[in-house]
Amino acid sequence: MKLKITILLVVCATFITNAQMKQWTLEECVLYAVENNLSVKQSELDLENAKIDKSDAIGNILPNFNAQISGSGNTGLSFDPTNNQPTTTTILTSSGNATAAVNLFDGLRNYNRLNRAKMNALASQYRLEDLKDDIRLNVANAYLSVLSNKEALKVSKAQYIVTEQDLNRTKELVESGVLPRGDLLEIEATAATQEQQIVNNEALVLISRVSLAQLLQITDYENFDIANETFDVPPSDILDNSAKVIFDKALTFRNDIKFSEMSVELAKKDVEINKGGYYPTLSAFFNYNTRYSDQFLDPITGDLIGFKDQLWINDGISYGAQLNIPIFNGWSTRNSVKRSQISLKQAELQLEQDKLNLEADIQQAYVNVNTFGKSYEAAGKTLESSRLAYEYSKERYDAGLLNAFDFGQAQARVDNAEATLIRSKYDYIFRIKILEFFYGIPLSLD
Repeated sequence: MKLKITILLVVCATFITNAQMKQWTLEECVLYAVENNLSVKQSELDLENAKIDKSDAIGNILPNFNAQISGSGNTGLSFDPTNNQPTTTTILTSSGNATAAVNLFDGLRNYNRLNRAKMNALASQYRLEDLKDDIRLNVANAYLSVLSNKEALKVSKAQYIVTEQDLNRTKELVESGVLPRGDLLEIEATAATQEQQIVNNEALVLISRVSLAQLLQITDYENFDIANETFDVPPSDILDNSAKVIFDKALTFRNDIKFSEMSVELAKKDVEINKGGYYPTLSAFFNYNTRYSDQFLDPITGDLIGFKDQLWINDGISYGAQLNIPIFNGWSTRNSVKRSQISLKQAELQLEQDKLNLEADIQQAYVNVNTFGKSYEAAGKTLESSRLAYEYSKERYDAGLLNAFDFGQAQARVDNAEATLIRSKYDYIFRIKILEFFYGIPLSLD
């Protein structure tokens, strides 16, 4: 009785666990990966730093304002700061001042630094979005790999069921003396091969699931699975556009291209900033100060002048401007300009290289869609022919006109054709999605 209860509890626990296991769709996987990927989080922090740099650049343009208050005590010979007279008694003094300073002209460097900080924040945003694009494609590929392996596993199990039926029928025929024992051995060998293929396909399903889970930063591999769905090749009119049209549109929205373009603009701004070192700089300041001493006496009454009154009596202001003219600084400014000009040329070359790479990727994706489409069609025709050949071989085998070895070969050709069709289908789907992605169509299996 206890054993039955234990078995019942295990079955119920297994049922509850399976019922609670989340089955992920492609959209859910992509969204989760983008939100939880560690590289994305690091890139988001880089974006936050870029925004702080923008705040720094704004602060460099604004005036500086500082205040200072100090107090001190002296015993022995000292000078009273309020009247500059020597005294040998203990004296307590305090002072305060406030200073404002502003750069009136610095070769427009602060202004250009502000513009550069704005550009850098935008470039960081493009870099973040480009990283998300790569993650979306990687997740879609891994997701379709799981689907492909699952479908292949279903097919191999279905094939094994058919072979089991043939095996049982062949056993009866061998036992009745209609077929030789060698035919039974051939069928058993075919069944063993299919069992091995089932084990291999189960391993491939597990490996592809783990790979997808790792992309999503999920470590609970045992309870991770995707939705049990099968997909046909989605209708798409992407090939109605030429590769050149797709490339021209990709240039308008691809984040990797926008990032490269922004890198060129940043390099141009660096040239302007460094050239600002050739110009004079003009700054101005304004200072207010006051003092207090416990030895500051009224010359008429001899009484100590109050704290508040001393602040008004001893206050003062100073102001001025400063002009710095660069004459010779060891060629540091000139060399900085040259380095920034070289960096600009490098950024321009990188932009052209990125455009060439994008064009090559789109051309390859365009060719892949055509190639894998034809391969998928050919695989479908091959499977259809293999099935017809198998049905014919089965009829001959049942009639005793075909030996088990040749019948097994016909079955193997069907198995291979079905496996090839499954791989071709999902390869074709993924290539369509890649080309559509280059065209700006979001990833979806609908």
